Amino acid sequence: MGNTESGSNQKGLSRILPEEKAEIERHFENMCRMQNGPKKSVGLKTFQDALENSLPCTICQRIFDGIHSVRTNSKSSAISAEISKEQFVVFFVDLLRGTAEEKSQVICHMISCNSEHLKGHQVQKFLEDLIAAMIHVLKQHSLLKGWNLERMRDCTLGSHGLAMQLLSQLQSTDGQKFERQELLDSTCSRGSIEDWLYKIPMISLFVRVVLTLGFSILKHHTEHQKDIRTVVPKCTGMKNASFVSLLDLPAVMHLNSYLPSDVQHKWRLLFSSQIHGESFSQLCGHILDQGPCLLIVKDSDGFVFGGFASQSWKVKPQFQGDSSCFLFSIFPRFDVYTYTGYNDHYMYLNRAQQSLPNGLGMGGQHEYFGLWIDSNFGTGHSKAKPRCTTYNSPQLSAKEEFSIVAMEVWAVGDIPEHVLAKNPKSILDSDAEARALLEMTGRTRQSDGLREVPEDDES
Repeated sequence: MGNTESGSNQKGLSRILPEEKAEIERHFENMCRMQNGPKKSVGLKTFQDALENSLPCTICQRIFDGIHSVRTNSKSSAISAEISKEQFVVFFVDLLRGTAEEKSQVICHMISCNSEHLKGHQVQKFLEDLIAAMIHVLKQHSLLKGWNLERMRDCTLGSHGLAMQLLSQLQSTDGQKFERQELLDSTCSRGSIEDWLYKIPMISLFVRVVLTLGFSILKHHTEHQKDIRTVVPKCTGMKNASFVSLLDLPAVMHLNSYLPSDVQHKWRLLFSSQIHGESFSQLCGHILDQGPCLLIVKDSDGFVFGGFASQSWKVKPQFQGDSSCFLFSIFPRFDVYTYTGYNDHYMYLNRAQQSLPNGLGMGGQHEYFGLWIDSNFGTGHSKAKPRCTTYNSPQLSAKEEFSIVAMEVWAVGDIPEHVLAKNPKSILDSDAEARALLEMTGRTRQSDGLREVPEDDES
């Protein structure tokens, strides 16, 4: 393919305001001043030195290769080992404001210098570097919004898992869809990369955030602020010293992208077996009537999986929820399994019934749930052979019948008004099991409506 064609450079530059162009140029000129003498171009060593504390070295090399691939009106740009200011500006405009075609031309060179024939494993490594850079810049700029990386799963595993999930949505040169391991050795064209970038907006989002934060360019502009709001939700509930989440940050970002847009801005921890104990009554006491929730389970074989409940959990003998519910897997592979339209068995919660199953379930049917937590709490099942009818999910756990090692539940979106209206000093708040049993019997709480507004534990 050669270097990126630049007949549309002037058209591309029209997408930015003069003051934005000046801000990008100033950053490049500052890099030039780091060199000896009045140079107007920048080499790799100076480029890496300038970004030493801002971005990981691996992504710096990729960004430099992407900038160097930009062909400008200057004839020397194609043969010089250094990058020019014009290349630098065009690179930023293409990746921040460009079309999928313009982005793909540059990103192919960021993936490999031989951008004509890209292998799946090269795309995977690029994605891992991009995700690692994403986490790095969010941490550097204090934008983790309450998430504590020291109390989460290792992000290295999550970066690999998310990279493989994103890679699985890329087609080979001849349009075939491969299994993930097969795709690592397949060849991808620039056309397939272009289609992929168009269909998977998360990749372009990550690139924009890494560039704007890594270079501290255009950080105060509206589209950047929107990106930051989108990429990671605010977290409340990680202050307990005994809590270590089953999630990692890549999993949070990935799952958040599948949630309804009106609940993506905030997650709050409702229940953790590490904190609240291994009790089904405690689980119910903390999740009933709390709004949409994400439930995450780790089984005794190390598999991590769960489901999204789009509506408040309620104890009832019928299925509940709607078509925005889904099941997911986090380890050993990332995947999200959405509604098939086959039936409406989205979510189920029941207790103390003789004729119906007692426990929490999602998808499938009685005794054959896509995900089931028994009311005895320590066990569950994922019976999906070959697939769960409601969500088309496979068996999520290592074994069909599994033992629970840990479990946590996160409410997403704003706290429901009826929760805010309750008095946090009610004696029932100190005993979640008593509260759950009271609600399961259908008795009301006399203190409801006379409660103080709870404080946000991260505010």
